[in-house]
Amino acid sequence: MNFKKITDYLDSLDAEGIPSVDCMIYKNHELVYRYFNGYADAAKTKKMKGNELYLMFSATKLITMTAALQLVEQKKLDLDKPVSDYLPAYAELKVQKDGQVVPAQNPMLVRHLLSMQSGLDYDLNRSGIMRVLKEKGQQATTQELVNAFIESPLKFEPGEHFEYSLSHDVVGAIIEVVSGMSLEEYFAQNIFKPLEMNDTHFAKPLNENERLVTQYMYDNEKHVSNEMELSCNYQLSENYESGGAGLISCVEDYGKFADMLACGGVSAKGIRVLKEETIELMRTNMLGQNQREDIAKKMGRVGYGYGCGVQVLLEPDKCNAKAPIGVFGWDGAAGAFVMMDPHNHIAIVYAQHVRGCGYAYSTIHPALRDLLYTE
Repeated sequence: MNFKKITDYLDSLDAEGIPSVDCMIYKNHELVYRYFNGYADAAKTKKMKGNELYLMFSATKLITMTAALQLVEQKKLDLDKPVSDYLPAYAELKVQKDGQVVPAQNPMLVRHLLSMQSGLDYDLNRSGIMRVLKEKGQQATTQELVNAFIESPLKFEPGEHFEYSLSHDVVGAIIEVVSGMSLEEYFAQNIFKPLEMNDTHFAKPLNENERLVTQYMYDNEKHVSNEMELSCNYQLSENYESGGAGLISCVEDYGKFADMLACGGVSAKGIRVLKEETIELMRTNMLGQNQREDIAKKMGRVGYGYGCGVQVLLEPDKCNAKAPIGVFGWDGAAGAFVMMDPHNHIAIVYAQHVRGCGYAYSTIHPALRDLLYTE
């Protein structure tokens, strides 16, 4: 790793309209790199301090997957059981086929949810959500809303395609059913407290405070960030806990979590959160060739497969990656990026707070991925 090249690259992002950057790299439980720069507010009155909070959006998914896989380890959750075993509302599924709505021929399995092959999509205005919010308002619970997702037909038979979706919100509801706790309670007891992630929580309500960084919307043509409302639209109600996109965190907290995943499921203080073989399961590709074509075409993830909530690099040559086969991770809607290398025990966490930034996914994240392996 050439830390000067990493710093120079992060500093260069100011010219691309990224107002602030926040990055941390671990190797073998040792913090080997820490850098932040820019401003935490649009008026440029608050220089970054490194303890800022971010809406993590889909970086939440890795934490939800960790919770689900803990329950798999305890044999309380079975990836090959129908979702309806845990959420009975999912017993009778409908599918959109050839312009008609017909009964699904295949059950939706838990593994379909983890691997984004459920047939759900990311429509937050689906009729079931609207109905529950009209009836229950801000008191609508996670399970009430998740059960309503399938009032709309699936886009395809479960297992047939890859479609990035609300699947991990459904996993969050299953975790509640299996554990008997709210999702936040489960996370706190089994992930946040063991890893001392003291600044990670759900954005419900938004819990605004001085450490939340200003959020922006990106103009991908002009490479300019414009201030936007500080909100998380994936938190559907004040009582809802989105397992797919609902957490607020900071780079220091998330770094502890990523370091644990990179080091076989054990924290820097020796606390085991997941078994090593479970980490292997998490990063095992669950997509067939057709589904890999889906993730390449729909999300630009050429050369990647997808495991339990994480992209997995399978063919570095297909995307000109310097990183080795098997590195895994994911990102978030405001540009957060996390990647783990289990062979070299390396973890990187990067945060910005810019929505709609296609440049982050096409350019920044691959650059950071490869800078880890540049001398």
